[in-house]
Amino acid sequence: MRLVLLGPPGAGKGTQAVRIVEGQGIVQLSTGDMLRAAVAAGTPVGMTVKDIMERGELVPDDVVAAIVADRIDEPDCSNGFILDGFPRTVAQAEALDVLLTGKSLKLDVVVEIAVDGGILLERIEKRARETEGGPRADDNAEALKKRLAVYNEQTAPLIEYYKGKGLLKAVDGMQSIDDVSASINAVLAAAKEA
Repeated sequence: MRLVLLGPPGAGKGTQAVRIVEGQGIVQLSTGDMLRAAVAAGTPVGMTVKDIMERGELVPDDVVAAIVADRIDEPDCSNGFILDGFPRTVAQAEALDVLLTGKSLKLDVVVEIAVDGGILLERIEKRARETEGGPRADDNAEALKKRLAVYNEQTAPLIEYYKGKGLLKAVDGMQSIDDVSASINAVLAAAKEA
């Protein structure tokens, strides 16, 4: 199973990705995690993207695509993977299509976690309070507003892109965490049968 999770910041993609990984026996490829790990390790890519991420801006497509392409080749991706945080733009989605085609792979489904925009700030503030060791540098109201604006401008068009390819399935992200998981599991079961 190869899938993409879409949804604005704070929609619960990370929480649901963990559950999908456990339920499907696949790996989560979170570009945010990969990039934060590169920053923490002080790698050349990490140093390049540190300031960009702290401003809530998007990392250049070529950097993210290269990280994802290398990661997909790892043995633990052979049963499938969930992409969390990539693609973020239609250009990245097109690059992903080319990347997967070159590896004789394709996406099975794209799951959109649809949420009420007014609830997102409350969720992100709660996450910042509950994060062990303190919040991420980008978990604050100002950065969230910037991330939401970037999402609406650059990432939301992916909904139409994947709808046009017949891959998009939306779930109501305003349900309880367990109900969102159940909705996603139903979508994944249907994708396996297709």
